[in-house]
Amino acid sequence: MERLERALFRLEQGFELQFRLGPTLQGREVQVYTNYPTNGHKFDCLKFRPLDWVYHTQRMTVIKLRRLMCGFLQYTFRRDKEKVSGGYIVVDPVLRVGANDFILPLDCICSQTYLAKCLGPLDKWLDRVRVAKETGYNMIHFTPLQKLGVSGFCYSIADQLELNPDFSPEGKHYTWGDVGNLVETLRKDWNMVCISDVVYNHTEVSSEWIHLHPECGYNLVNSPHLKPAWLLDRALWHLSCEVADGKFSDQGVPASFQDEWNMNALRGVLWQQVFSRLRLWEFLQVHVDEAVEQFRQRLQAGSGVGSSPECEKQLKIVQDPQHRRFGNTVDMNSALDIFTLHSMSPSDIQECCICFKKRLEELNSELYKEMNHHAQQATNCIVENVVYERLSDQGPKLGPVTRKYPLCSRYFYFPFKEMTFDEETELMEQRDKACHFLAHDGFVKGNDPLRNWAEPGSEAYLRRELVCQADTIKLRYGEKPEDCRYLWAHMKTYTEITAKVFSGVCVVNCLSTPLHVAEAMLTAARAIRPNLYVMADRFTGSQLIDNLFINRLGITTLVRDALGAADRQKEEGSLSWFCGEPVGAFFQPSLRPLIPAVAHTMFMDVSPSNHSPSQTCSVFDFLPRSTLVSMACCATGSIRGYDELLPCQISAVKDDHEYTCWNSEARTCDQVNLQTGILAGKLALNRLHQKLAAEGFTQVYVEQLDEGVVAVTRHCPSRHQSVVAVLRRAMKNPETQHHKEDVSSVFIPGHIQEVVLEAVTNSNKKEDKNSNGLPECTVEIQEHIQLKDSKVVRKADMVSKDNSIYQEIMFEKFTPGCVVIFRVTPEPRCQEQLGALRHHLIQFSPQYQTGSLAEHSTPSILAEPLRIIMSKLTLADMNMLLYRCDAEEREDGGGCYNIPSWLPLNYGGLQGLMSVMAEIRPKNYLGHPLCENLRQGDWLMNYVSERLLAKGGALGEVGQWFQAMFGYLQNIPRYLVPCYFDSIIQGAYTSALEAIFKNMSSFVQNGSSLVKQLALGSVQMCGVGHRWALPTISPHLKDVPHHLSDVTNQVEQCCVALAAGLPHFCAGVLRCWGRDTFISLRGLLLLTGRHLEARNIILAFAGTLHHGLIPSLLGQGSSMRYNCRDAVWWWLQSIQEYCTLVPNGVSILKCPVRRMYPTDVSGPQPTGAWDQPLYDVIQEALQSHMQGIRFRETDAGPQLDSNMSDEGFNIEVGVDQTTGFTYGGNRFNCGTWMNKMGESEKAHNKGIPATPRDGSAVEIVGLCKSTVHWIVKLHNDGHFPYAAVNIPSEGQTYSVSYVEWDFKIQENFEKKFYISHDPQDPEEKQPALVHKRGIYKDSLGASSPWCDYQLRPNFLIAMMVAPELFTVEKAWEALGVAEKKLMGPLGMKTLDPDDMVYCGVYDNNLDDDNFNRAKGFNYHQGPEWLWPVGYFLRAKLYFATKMGKRTYDETVNLVKNIVSRHAVHLERSPWKGLPELTNENGQHCPFSCECQASAMATILEVLYDL
Repeated sequence: MERLERALFRLEQGFELQFRLGPTLQGREVQVYTNYPTNGHKFDCLKFRPLDWVYHTQRMTVIKLRRLMCGFLQYTFRRDKEKVSGGYIVVDPVLRVGANDFILPLDCICSQTYLAKCLGPLDKWLDRVRVAKETGYNMIHFTPLQKLGVSGFCYSIADQLELNPDFSPEGKHYTWGDVGNLVETLRKDWNMVCISDVVYNHTEVSSEWIHLHPECGYNLVNSPHLKPAWLLDRALWHLSCEVADGKFSDQGVPASFQDEWNMNALRGVLWQQVFSRLRLWEFLQVHVDEAVEQFRQRLQAGSGVGSSPECEKQLKIVQDPQHRRFGNTVDMNSALDIFTLHSMSPSDIQECCICFKKRLEELNSELYKEMNHHAQQATNCIVENVVYERLSDQGPKLGPVTRKYPLCSRYFYFPFKEMTFDEETELMEQRDKACHFLAHDGFVKGNDPLRNWAEPGSEAYLRRELVCQADTIKLRYGEKPEDCRYLWAHMKTYTEITAKVFSGVCVVNCLSTPLHVAEAMLTAARAIRPNLYVMADRFTGSQLIDNLFINRLGITTLVRDALGAADRQKEEGSLSWFCGEPVGAFFQPSLRPLIPAVAHTMFMDVSPSNHSPSQTCSVFDFLPRSTLVSMACCATGSIRGYDELLPCQISAVKDDHEYTCWNSEARTCDQVNLQTGILAGKLALNRLHQKLAAEGFTQVYVEQLDEGVVAVTRHCPSRHQSVVAVLRRAMKNPETQHHKEDVSSVFIPGHIQEVVLEAVTNSNKKEDKNSNGLPECTVEIQEHIQLKDSKVVRKADMVSKDNSIYQEIMFEKFTPGCVVIFRVTPEPRCQEQLGALRHHLIQFSPQYQTGSLAEHSTPSILAEPLRIIMSKLTLADMNMLLYRCDAEEREDGGGCYNIPSWLPLNYGGLQGLMSVMAEIRPKNYLGHPLCENLRQGDWLMNYVSERLLAKGGALGEVGQWFQAMFGYLQNIPRYLVPCYFDSIIQGAYTSALEAIFKNMSSFVQNGSSLVKQLALGSVQMCGVGHRWALPTISPHLKDVPHHLSDVTNQVEQCCVALAAGLPHFCAGVLRCWGRDTFISLRGLLLLTGRHLEARNIILAFAGTLHHGLIPSLLGQGSSMRYNCRDAVWWWLQSIQEYCTLVPNGVSILKCPVRRMYPTDVSGPQPTGAWDQPLYDVIQEALQSHMQGIRFRETDAGPQLDSNMSDEGFNIEVGVDQTTGFTYGGNRFNCGTWMNKMGESEKAHNKGIPATPRDGSAVEIVGLCKSTVHWIVKLHNDGHFPYAAVNIPSEGQTYSVSYVEWDFKIQENFEKKFYISHDPQDPEEKQPALVHKRGIYKDSLGASSPWCDYQLRPNFLIAMMVAPELFTVEKAWEALGVAEKKLMGPLGMKTLDPDDMVYCGVYDNNLDDDNFNRAKGFNYHQGPEWLWPVGYFLRAKLYFATKMGKRTYDETVNLVKNIVSRHAVHLERSPWKGLPELTNENGQHCPFSCECQASAMATILEVLYDL
């Protein structure tokens, strides 16, 4: 199971969340727990409850959660009460505004931040925040409204529970209730949501409550590990005072630093005057003499005698909990383990103490070096800070060192009057004083956000790595409320006050706030306001770490600052990263897996935490940057003052003069209107942003057109309208810096309806400065004008390319600071085609309803739904429509489509495309070569339609449908072709599957998704082709399919032939294998309901019976080979299954069989020349075996098989008259499915079978027993006219009844095949060859006797087809051995891995001198084949029913778990099949068939049994 704690899954309210048991969890007892409460209960993030699995339409096991509430829910998977996996689901809030509470979508948000300290009295707020309303914002974000400290910093709150008294003018006292009323007025009357900041990580240094409750901060009593850092901090303060007084000027450290020489001198003073005097290393060290004396006393008491020499060799230092100098001690037990006495003599004790003392001195020396390392880092940080604050051009240039601006910030609050350093040191040990030395807050660059730098283990304060906020106190919550009750209660009340007033909160310094604290506080807030909107800033840049915070806190939105981008390219890249889908994105299904998402974003042109943008770029860039932000497909934001070009009001730290009020008419210094700054432009941009989000413009494309020129397209995927913004950035002042005059033309596809906005930023040539220091500038704006009226662009030529009309737009005077936004619609013809296309796609999904248009003249083939056309197709037609690999296609003169610069498709049919699109679609991978090929031309579309048109009939109709649908694609913009091509293919594919399953059995129709996928193997493998047609069956049969051959132009039979595997065994002489056909027939044809096709295949092969055998290789009917002993038994087993599973199935026994070889010596007969009922053919096969079969293959020699030796062409098969076992073969041929013939001359294995398995192969004996037993029953029921077989002997004939034959096999099987645990077993003739007991032999009487004793999976086949042969207990034990030794992830090892010739990796190309593997000699000597797994699992299930309910239930779980691996492979396989084999441990084998008929068939049989 995946661990998804750091994956982000987002849902909107109203969605239903389903947990489904995936394939890998089938058969396992998995319990899902969640902290999501039941109806009527409160949310508690630590309280989990189990969820119940329910069966859903008999196909899957699901858990459903409905009515999801805002915030987050956590889920865990547990097995045996142990958590094994889990994750989070974040549910977005629903924000409502207006008197009617209409919903404000998150992507419609346009937020403006207000610094609360600049709002003035509460009764003036409406006039001041009206600026936000009149400029199109719909959210106001307030910095904290609480009482601030003396620093005036917006986030330094002095009292979290008190409203800032500055909001109450003289004579009035406003309360939180008054603020709440104002916020509600804004929500209802102005349609504006209000949120406010919350700060949990610190409080202002002047907060009264923190001094009354110093335990709420980090002080020297509750955090004594900070003592060295506190001492250093005080020493640095005194040093700073001395520097300010000029004491070190003669040493090169003046109050005013000038250059690098002063910095080097400062390093020396720091070491001499501070670190060497503080002797901070003593806080880490051990008092050596005291420790040695204590050690001596322990030795003298006899503790050190006889200690184990096998002890660890490292002394353990015990940390002094009070962190005093030399306070650390040694763990004496570890010391006594290391320094042991040989005797109790005084000399031995003294020697031991000397060694102990020496080790302590070494330890102290190491600790000295450790502290020196900290001191060096502290020195570096101090010097770097001095350089930044006093010398760097990017710094504040603080000037000389003074007491107001000391050498470095103080890290600890010191509440007492000035005193000497020695006096201060004495206070450190006085608890009533030391508890008030509180640590300041700040941040540590590069710190792990999950690590608290004030806790033990961090040395940030000592190493001076903290960027300190000296007006704050860092809060210490502990791990739970009981650790600091006052603080938790205080901050919870603060949270509840905020949640009652505001619709949401912004968690300031989220990364510096302990996760469990923020989690608890936001849970309290949601208890007050369930639909709480949560925003957070300052994130890490690591998506995984960000996701952890988002998940744990249920964060709705992350703030991203456009100014925070390192450069323009990064900024423009962030737009596409966080905003929407790409233009031309694929249409996703409504029911789909929940996939990891990125966090919802608020893209801000500038945030309160940033410096003024005027300090980093030109004022001419303000409007272009706002445009870039507004075109993002997410929430957007700004800060009050930015739109007015007032940099001083953007600072959260410095100025605090009051905001100006709105006045739409006058323009005075204390009022603003649309003529101020870029307010008019921002109004237009905010309106546009909200309109685009509301109308579904969810796709985004960002393009760099020229230096500083960016185009952003927002596209609506349903109506295919676009809004294109072109803007020119001005990172530097264009009046003082050179900029390129000419701007390259832009080509916009479609028809430009209007210019939505055109804005030009102009400066005042008089170089007047406004009151805030920026050049007075004006923004000239035009809205909703025609292209001809534009002042910055003009229309040039119309260009036709890629099925679209492009308008060339040329720029005139498009200087930095200019913006132009176009509204674009498709050309009328294109619009009609898109609308008609969407209209026809509605049959597949209602999502195409929007933007659809009915046609005046619809092509006739599209007049009826595709499902009607699909219903005319046979399953053989479906093979052509969906599948056919390259080898099959080439036999028809074609081939699979080859995607340039990539690969050929696996199939010529739709599955080839679907497999590729399944990888592309969820990721919207529009850069894939397939998408590029579709954009470049119609070749692939022509291939799909023409391939089917060539077939005519019903397939031709489907081809016409594709041709008509693709006709629309030829008249739309090429960038839209991939997504609509996918919609057409996906819709057709789904319709085809629906039609297929309607033609299959109820087992398939009502089955699971895995059953359906495996059943498609029937369509995949069964097709009609003139080059591999089955032998003609009797013309007297009814219901035989016919068609007009496109080769002979004659009416011919067209029975489906079953391919053994794709892509290697599917065409020409290698397609039809007797053995593989009948191993697969039950699963792929009988269980799927394809009874007619199964009958025809059985009868076609019956007609080929020769020498009592059916061919191993059909060879197109003209080059058949009768060299396998098992195919005829698989054929007989399939007839038995047909009679059992098909209604009135026994009627097949009377069906006429057209015999090709009526006698062993006759040549091929013409159609209809010799027919006989099937039961006669069956009797002939059985009688031939009982009489004995001996012949030499026709055309024997190298021309038939270049690798086989001459003796190998001799075929011999018979029945042992004593045991009833069939036997056959010799050491030069291989007549079973394990039929690898050696090919390597280099390794000297050519002509040698790897697995001859001559003698009585166990699975053939089982198949024979199954057949004979069935014949007995058939005869007794009157369906089979023969009761015995006749044997000629010495001129006489005697008969053996089927009852007798059946009895002989039953009596002898376990005697001869079971390998007993008894080493004296009288039936065991060669006990020396036994290497495993409690199993069944693989063969009996092999020419190489040791081969009989090899553990292989073949006995499992006998176990399933003839379970009566096996004693239950013995069978169960043997199954356990097979499971342990042979079972792999997907298949079964074909040989015991303990066998000396085992080799699990099959490489048919390898030709070395290794006899056992060269040229794939180990094909069946270890590689893990899949089809035997089906027999193993079915046998396991069968015998489990005999072992009791508990065993059966455990077996069912085992079977589900194993089959789940096949489900995973099927889901991921681009071939959509199960492979022939894998290499050892389930590794992919490149020489294996990717889809094997027998593998899919036998696993489907397992599901049928299950």
